[in-house]
Amino acid sequence: MIDIRRRTTYFFLLVSLSHVLLISAQVQSKSGMPLLEAIAFGAFSGVQRASAGFADGVASLWGRYIAVHGVVSENVQLRAEITQLQGQLQQRDAIAAQAHSLEVLLHLQQSVAQRTLAARVIAGDPAPGSLVITIDRGTDDGLRADLGVFTVGGIVGRVIGQPLPHAARVQLLTGRGAGVGAVLEQANAAGTVQGGGDTPPLRMLYVQNSYDVKVGERVLTSGQDGIFPSGFVIGSVTQAERGSTMYRLIAVRPSVNFAHLDVVLVLLDAPPSGAGSAIGAEK
Repeated sequence: MIDIRRRTTYFFLLVSLSHVLLISAQVQSKSGMPLLEAIAFGAFSGVQRASAGFADGVASLWGRYIAVHGVVSENVQLRAEITQLQGQLQQRDAIAAQAHSLEVLLHLQQSVAQRTLAARVIAGDPAPGSLVITIDRGTDDGLRADLGVFTVGGIVGRVIGQPLPHAARVQLLTGRGAGVGAVLEQANAAGTVQGGGDTPPLRMLYVQNSYDVKVGERVLTSGQDGIFPSGFVIGSVTQAERGSTMYRLIAVRPSVNFAHLDVVLVLLDAPPSGAGSAIGAEK
């Protein structure tokens, strides 16, 4: 009995729904479209709008990612190009500076009466206080021990030891044990400039307290050591105090920048005493 009632109820509901659908299909909305079709169209259009919005959002997000990725890649490429251009500019400046140094050195070479030979600095000795460099000239070029080495600024040092066929060691004037005969340009007092490998880099010895030595006075080679002609610039006085003995305490700042030695000149001939002219910084 209960099953018959349930079946009757279900059948009634099905007939009613069919009747409603039939009526909806016949009834028209305000737009002239059947009501059932309008309801279905509205439902599907909502789904389509949601789908289109989601797709547009995904496309926009992907486009932004592609754009950002492209900007990052472009920035990396631009930085690489800038680095390369900076390297090329530095290389060009270095070549220009080297060409200028060679031009000045050539002019200096022509102004020296003795025979000279240009040489490049190819190595340095890192041992504390040794202050020795290596140049690319040797016995095949006529080099031997105790030849003087100088550059545009003034005195560099002397060749030491037995040179190789294409290399030689040069003891810098600032190294321990290095020395050169010197004279004060204004006081006209002779002495010896020695390197200390420390501060001050150079000291002038054996100048008596009776001489009036002024700070800033130039110190030149005396030509009495058999290595350098007279008149080559060694440096300038930075300190000149009366010592406790008969000699003054004189500190000398070298005229050569020993931290930036590139090309030097080697004197191939031992100069006669008193020969030469002032080489180095202008008065």
